[in-house]
Amino acid sequence: MAMSTCCLKSFAWNGTPTGTTTNLGSNSTYITGTNPDRAVLLIHDALGWTFPNARLLADHYAAEIDATVYIPDFFSGEVLPFEPILAGRFHEIDFAGFLSRNTREIREPEIFAAARLLRQKFKRVGAIGFCFGGWAVFRLGAAEHDPPLVDAISTGHPSLLTKKDIDEVSVPVQLLAPEHDPAYPAEMKTHTFETVMKKGVYFDYVHFPGVEHGALTRGSEDVKGEREAMARAKDAAVNWFKLFLYE
Repeated sequence: MAMSTCCLKSFAWNGTPTGTTTNLGSNSTYITGTNPDRAVLLIHDALGWTFPNARLLADHYAAEIDATVYIPDFFSGEVLPFEPILAGRFHEIDFAGFLSRNTREIREPEIFAAARLLRQKFKRVGAIGFCFGGWAVFRLGAAEHDPPLVDAISTGHPSLLTKKDIDEVSVPVQLLAPEHDPAYPAEMKTHTFETVMKKGVYFDYVHFPGVEHGALTRGSEDVKGEREAMARAKDAAVNWFKLFLYE
């Protein structure tokens, strides 16, 4: 299927990120946008906070939602090499060691702390996470937080997500789900449907046929349908946060 003109125009594929870097608490952070009342916390995947596509996505969210978007570094300065990961040569990466340094237990407190700082500063806060960030946004939206840390969450191809995370969510949930995703398999998709729809919160599930885990941030021009999927996922997230950051 050919790429549609509208999708090609909807994303600055080869652009240069326009934000700045500073600190959010103790975390180095990419910030883009200037809205004093609405914020989005973007929790990165294994490619980290410096991955250009993550920053370009943040720029789009900032401009199209009209929000201030933050991408803190939740890997303590560690940056995995982009090229072998994007090429699928995972055997070249010590993922076991990387994950042992970035477990949920290690990173959850600082992710919560970042969200609390944004909640203190902004009237409305959303959170979106990809892959590694997927479990984190569910935890930010958990019922244990009173008052809530965030007003709505979105996630693309989440990993490390548990049924307990899904069971405990209490804010509006958006799932951006590639068809082929061993990290978020059919069983977990079914559990998400069965659980979230009973909770009385808004739920948006967007299915991306023919693409795989990672497609919604990688957006490779060499993989059929990926760039179109990435653009459509960006548009879906923009529309989602427009609903819940401005109600």
